[in-house]
Amino acid sequence: MKGKVLITDYVHSKLKPGLEALGYDVTYIPKFNPQSLKDYIDNLEGIIINSKIKMTKEVINQAKQLRFIGRLGSGLEIIDQEAARERGIAVINSPEGNRNAVAEHALGMLLALKNNLIKADREVRSWQWNREANRGNEIDGTTIGIVGFGNTGQAFVKKLAGFDVQLKIYDPYIDPFPTQFKTFRVDSLAELANSADIISFHIPYNSETHHILDAKFIAQSKKGIIYINTSRGKIVHTQDLIDGLLSGHVGGVCLDVLENEKPETYSPEEQKVYNKLFSLPNIVVSPHVAGWTHQSLEKISNVLLEKIGRL
Repeated sequence: MKGKVLITDYVHSKLKPGLEALGYDVTYIPKFNPQSLKDYIDNLEGIIINSKIKMTKEVINQAKQLRFIGRLGSGLEIIDQEAARERGIAVINSPEGNRNAVAEHALGMLLALKNNLIKADREVRSWQWNREANRGNEIDGTTIGIVGFGNTGQAFVKKLAGFDVQLKIYDPYIDPFPTQFKTFRVDSLAELANSADIISFHIPYNSETHHILDAKFIAQSKKGIIYINTSRGKIVHTQDLIDGLLSGHVGGVCLDVLENEKPETYSPEEQKVYNKLFSLPNIVVSPHVAGWTHQSLEKISNVLLEKIGRL
């Protein structure tokens, strides 16, 4: 029997028995209280986390027996990766499990925005039959910029294959760059911003990407630009985005993520900011669910089991 593994969030039913089949002693607490982590961490060989658990350097150094940290999904900003490397702890994420879900969600939000589907749905339910006011715009013929060309960026491009669009792709860290997309690669964010009609972000959150979508980036973008963000909320400077929407320079935005995703913690100033954002007609928002489908729940478990099994 291998050591103990703690699963701290809701997962597909196959993950626990799958880990047990690998020889681990598994404790599954889907509504785990992060404050209780100190009572478990000393005896764990592995831990499966989602965003509510922060694997800080202090926590990692306390975990004397820890061999791996499994992340449900892709984002690793909640893990001190340097501290994990120093301790020889494997950090395992599972972007392969939800990349398709994120790509489908991003495309769905874009189509909803371009075709006024949210507005039209509300109006028809209120017995308003406004055909001309809800005339849409097609994606065909547009230039779509992709910022970040890892798992979700590539999956989103795959979904766009059926549309007659021009691609612009920016990712300085992909090496080697996929051969079939080399002709679409651009060397700078400014070049992408200057040429794209729609820009979709598929990047991790870190010090480099913090507020990458700010007033400067908006000013570099074409008038009427549409932004899609299904990555991390803090890559967007929310007030700058609102200002761009109010001025008309930004034509619309699709947001699955926000800078602060806990409304109960909003300060009075944040309340004002989000009230203004949500009052605008040319936005589509969802509660950080792009990668969280019924199918991705199982796929994420499959990916983690495969990677953990190779340790």
